[in-house]
Amino acid sequence: MGYRISGLGALSALGESVGEHCDAIIAGKEAFRPLGELISCKAAEVPASWIPSRAALSHRKWSPASMAALHVARQGTSRGGLAGWLEPWPGRRGFPVMEVSNSMHGEGAAAVSIELGIGGAYQVISTGCSAGLDALGMAMMHVQCGMAQRALVVAVDLPLVAGLMDSYHAAGILSRNGMNDPYHPQTGGIFPAEAAAAMALELSDRSGRVELLGYRANSDAKDALALAPGTGQLVALLRQARQEWGDPVAICPHATGTASHARAEPSCLRDACEGLRPSLHLLKPYLGHGIGAGSLLETVILCDFMQRGQLPPNRASLHVPDGFVLPDQVTEVQGTVWKVAASLGGHNAVVALRK
Repeated sequence: MGYRISGLGALSALGESVGEHCDAIIAGKEAFRPLGELISCKAAEVPASWIPSRAALSHRKWSPASMAALHVARQGTSRGGLAGWLEPWPGRRGFPVMEVSNSMHGEGAAAVSIELGIGGAYQVISTGCSAGLDALGMAMMHVQCGMAQRALVVAVDLPLVAGLMDSYHAAGILSRNGMNDPYHPQTGGIFPAEAAAAMALELSDRSGRVELLGYRANSDAKDALALAPGTGQLVALLRQARQEWGDPVAICPHATGTASHARAEPSCLRDACEGLRPSLHLLKPYLGHGIGAGSLLETVILCDFMQRGQLPPNRASLHVPDGFVLPDQVTEVQGTVWKVAASLGGHNAVVALRK
């Protein structure tokens, strides 16, 4: 019996379906614009990426984040309804009776349950940048222990609101130089983005086009902001993944673009993959950083490419860390592929996929 991935959904500036995302990546497209074109904030010049169809996220009953969740769920959250509640959503006139619901972190999950008639238990995970992988891992465990025959995993984040972006700016996390090259020695921070993704998972003895081999996570217990390689926790996690699921032929790393991450992550990957030379496939240069939804969106895109027997190309001319290759063309996939995420606060997660 294996964990078969039976449905995928995606929403971001690159498109409203998984196919549109993959086509855009193959074509080398991106959709970054100055953040000041969307909101008034201290980081107005920072390149950012947002969902173009604002009207599609505007609904009198459900918050914008819940509408994004429904969009991807119908194809196949970590921050709840911050956008459209604490900050006005242009053109939206909500119901006063729904204000409490709209402000809840769990409303997106409730909206999916109600609108799609899903009567099973739902859980909401809020672990920042790794939330999508953590939700996928929890779904896998629900199916594994018999709580559900199948699970729908949804991740949503609409972080482009002034209060949040100002705090990111003050922390030095947002890009300072507009460099879209996550491992370059001069990289200066993240390109923030709106994102939503969904994945359907079931336990099946029928082979699927892509199988989820497993999920593991741990924590550095060290630093609130930076990846702390000195703890050895990310290395230990990836060595455990290698022991359980075999050597990876490719990795989709976290690759945020912050200077500390640019130094730390390649070092951790090299230590964990000693004796190997896996290809790296960086998706944030196309998508931006979808915060709580980013890791699941990248996993969904990775799965769609793998269903075709392929791996996504990197943007051309990215800096290549020692010991790895970053192919800028679509390549064939044979073997195990990792998706890695690392949250603020030092929470690390990895999932393994196989064609």
